Amino acid sequence: MKLSARNQLKGKVVEIKEGVVNCEVILDVGGATITSMITKDAVNALGLKVGCEAYAVIKASTVMVMVD
Repeated sequence: MKLSARNQLKGKVVEIKEGVVNCEVILDVGGATITSMITKDAVNALGLKVGCEAYAVIKASTVMVMVD
């Protein structure tokens, strides 16, 4: 599969926190963690389980950083 998003980070699923509709999926990417909120249906369709490999695909035109 080809994808236009340039930021594709391979990682390992370290935790899945289930909510009523969505799940918080936490990936370890080279020692850093990336968290994504996706639907429970998407978790099931992708077959995501703790320990499996997955990609964080980031497509954003703007990334904001803020401090007080």
